[in-house]
Amino acid sequence: MIGKVAVVTGGTRGIGRATAIAFAEMGYAVVTCGRDADGLAQTESMLSVCGTSHLVLSADLAKQVDIEGVIDQTIARFGRIDVLVNNAGVAPLGAIDSITDEDFQQTFQINCAAVFYAVRKAWPAMQTQEGGTIISISSLSSMDPFPGFQIYGASKAWLNLFTKSIADEGRPHGIHAYSVALGAVETRLLRSAFPDFSGQGILMPEEVARMVASLVDPSWHHATGCTIPF
Repeated sequence: MIGKVAVVTGGTRGIGRATAIAFAEMGYAVVTCGRDADGLAQTESMLSVCGTSHLVLSADLAKQVDIEGVIDQTIARFGRIDVLVNNAGVAPLGAIDSITDEDFQQTFQINCAAVFYAVRKAWPAMQTQEGGTIISISSLSSMDPFPGFQIYGASKAWLNLFTKSIADEGRPHGIHAYSVALGAVETRLLRSAFPDFSGQGILMPEEVARMVASLVDPSWHHATGCTIPF
């Protein structure tokens, strides 16, 4: 995959970091971003071990200018984007009457608007290349949310439908899109919401990363637009 470029949002830890590393190990140049400086430094150190080109950027995905800046810097540095992984997300938990305006706005800004801005910005490059893969991290909550995950589940349901729409639009240009609906994954997000969640059946971030990275294979093209439970 020499010459191929993957962008992974939310690369400071967990699924994002594991996915960035998975693509680097496949030979991709990798761009990742996030807000936590210490987490970004650790990710950069791990990417350096892989020996491929990489770019680690500080970005607040609640800000349109930041997410669009990540795409602009990727194209300026590497000249193309072959894979875009929309991983960054937030998941407020609470009864509907406890969800604040800030919770609501932040959830849809990061889980939905940031994905739209990133895809819109990367789209012309993928069209010019006549190909690309867009992978968005969704959740089984988009189909059957846990109590208290009504806002999170709704944002991921939007993500699933957006994925189908862009897959249909991208098909003539060789652009494929998938959303991956995850169950419980051993991440800080899970433990902050459910600190006592049983370890049985929990996925590890590295397992998710391997599955996500596999979606670039042409054998998945028949499933473009699908939400894939994992």
